[in-house]
Amino acid sequence: MSAITDKAKAAANKTAGTVKDAVGKATGNTELQAEGKAQKAKGAAQDVSGSIKSKLGDKI
Repeated sequence: MSAITDKAKAAANKTAGTVKDAVGKATGNTELQAEGKAQKAKGAAQDVSGSIKSKLGDKI
């Protein structure tokens, strides 16, 4: 995956995770809330991956 792709997927996962976390919290659904937190963490990891790839010129 390219750095741009990683960054785009990171943004999508962070957004979806935030929504799931908020809906889970509002409805008392702890499972959905946990899923949202996990998805936000996945997005953060993808963001780091994209940053590293852009610094290394996609050579990894």
